[in-house]
Amino acid sequence: MIERWGAFVARRALAVLLSGLAVTLAAAAYGLGVFDHLSQGGFDDKGSESARELQAERDTFGNQGVDVVAIYTSEDLVASDPEFRSDVEQVLSGLAPGTTTSVVPYYDAPADSGLVSRDGHSVQVLISLAGESQDDYLSNYDDLSPTLEAPESTGLQTDLAGAFAVYNDVNEITSEDLARAESISMPVVVILALLIFGSLVAASMPALVGLIAMLGALALVRVIAQLTEVSVFSVNVISLLGIGLAIDYALFVISRFREELALLPADDPEASATAIRRTVSTAGRTVLFSGLTVAAALASLLIFPQAFLKSMGYGGMAAVLVAMVAALTVLPATLKLLGRRVDAGRLPWRRHRPVVVDDAHGRWAALARGVMRRPSLVIVGTVAALLLIASPFLGAKWGSVDYRVLPSDAPAHVAADKLADFGPETSTAQLLVRGATEADVAAYADQVAALDGIAGVEEVVTEGDSTLLRAAWAGNSQSEDSQEMIEAIRGVQPASGEVLVGGLSADTVDLIDSVGAHLPWMGLIVALVMLVLLFVAFGSLVLPVKAVVMNLFSITASFGVVTWIFSDGHLSDLLGFTPQGFLDATNPILMLAILFGLSMDYEVFLLSRVREQWDRTGDNDVAVATGVQKTGRIITSAAVLLAVVIGAFALSGIVFMKMLGIGMLVALLIDATVVRALLVPATMKLLGRLNWWAPGPLGRWWERHGFREGDDAGSGEPSRAPEPAGV
Repeated sequence: MIERWGAFVARRALAVLLSGLAVTLAAAAYGLGVFDHLSQGGFDDKGSESARELQAERDTFGNQGVDVVAIYTSEDLVASDPEFRSDVEQVLSGLAPGTTTSVVPYYDAPADSGLVSRDGHSVQVLISLAGESQDDYLSNYDDLSPTLEAPESTGLQTDLAGAFAVYNDVNEITSEDLARAESISMPVVVILALLIFGSLVAASMPALVGLIAMLGALALVRVIAQLTEVSVFSVNVISLLGIGLAIDYALFVISRFREELALLPADDPEASATAIRRTVSTAGRTVLFSGLTVAAALASLLIFPQAFLKSMGYGGMAAVLVAMVAALTVLPATLKLLGRRVDAGRLPWRRHRPVVVDDAHGRWAALARGVMRRPSLVIVGTVAALLLIASPFLGAKWGSVDYRVLPSDAPAHVAADKLADFGPETSTAQLLVRGATEADVAAYADQVAALDGIAGVEEVVTEGDSTLLRAAWAGNSQSEDSQEMIEAIRGVQPASGEVLVGGLSADTVDLIDSVGAHLPWMGLIVALVMLVLLFVAFGSLVLPVKAVVMNLFSITASFGVVTWIFSDGHLSDLLGFTPQGFLDATNPILMLAILFGLSMDYEVFLLSRVREQWDRTGDNDVAVATGVQKTGRIITSAAVLLAVVIGAFALSGIVFMKMLGIGMLVALLIDATVVRALLVPATMKLLGRLNWWAPGPLGRWWERHGFREGDDAGSGEPSRAPEPAGV
């Protein structure tokens, strides 16, 4: 099928190009409106106890949780001054209607409530938001927050703290970071591509495919958003993977096209058509399987109940598949029409440099042969080093988002720091007791209050046979002690009726449990899909298993670095973040899905060339050395360009985006260097002919139906061609 498509593109290149551009323009017109259809929430598991508590609380009493803390500070007045109270009352009288279910100002709270600062110059107002979902809360927060600002005439300074102030700042800063990352990465990518390709025309191709991938993916995500909840954070992964994989695929296709073109006579009028047919039937096959492999890895995110994680899967799959399609349609059609003009606008110092089309010689082949002379030593040393790097991950602690994910100067972070003026940080849990007698509710409250560390349990509201209690204790809501406190509270049950425990700490406990419960299934799905796809690609049961193991080494090493930096707090001053003492539980899941896909991307590139040479020569050592030689510069170039894109995201002010960027950057560099240049040649040398082993029936099936690169390539014997400025 792929050979027929290559022939079709060679015959109808202009029609394919114009059709692709028309679809891209339509996608742009439709997809740029996606932002009005994206959710700002999606962090909860609706089946968890904390989510059920919140829903039952809303249904019974309306929301009673403290979602926003408004802090009012006066340099001249103290809380006991009537003028201070009058100014706060003036602000609260003008709150946006319909946005709250409860507003508790300091002057209506008990004297020992802690809503007045130690020096008396700051006060708190506790606010519960109206709504039926996290998205409703965020929308109401957007309407409420401007009306919480004290007028300048009062002389009061306003600070807003709480979970939804944090979410709001995260969304705003993430949008700014995304725009900045794109503005930084795209020009640098074009410049580096120019240095790699040596010509203006060739260097523009990755940017073209990347633009198409992003616009097409936005359109697909808008369609998905009509059917289910999609988080605004999906746009980040679209940008990251759309640009990143466009670079990979464009480099691979363009380099193969120029290689094939270099082997054809300069005066052959059909040279570009022949080169495109060969390119699509070889590199095109690899891009197809790479795209399917990466998309399959990202699809594993769909098994998680959190809409946030699902959305990353939707956005990533859309970006990958559109980048793959663009690399198989618009890109080869453009190359066919350009022909040898793909090298137009050559850099002066690259004009007379020939391309070496050599299967068995060069620095990368020499490195591979050197590794294969001492494979056991290389494997032991490399694996030991990677495991050492990964070792901090063994002590990883888990949590969720709080104000410390924000830059220290973000409004919600500043407000949270100001809460220290009121006393030690305090965490709370909502305890919804239903169907219990009044005496049993009182006894239950006493039992919870007797738990070690509980500062107090208060009754918030009662209606019918439902009572909402609030337990408080000292400490941050995301700390390990707070998570243990939730487990202790849930271990206490009333004598009659039932109780549901919710709140921020409970949300975190349920998030960690949910991720832990779904993670093995994610791993199983990814492994099975990888094994099937790679078997179809290479006709071996050994290589897929080896590829999965190799990828795990690079990914766990990146997890170790991320733990050392972001959980243990090393390099926090240099990287500009506040250490949290834990990792966000969703972050390694995103890293695992994205990195597994990207690692397999390079694995497919390399092994496709190794398989091609194995089919030609039957010599394992020659096949490995040739595969490494032919992909060495391509993969290195792709890794450098992708590192630029990822590095731009690592500059984010949001800790979990910075964590994702740095983790991916580390894994990418390890995978493109240590794994690809050392571990893969060493393990393939030790395995020898076993690399290509498959049981008889499967082997025969693959010979008839499997993927095989180079079936129709007919590229001829290795040679040296006087073609300028190649990759």
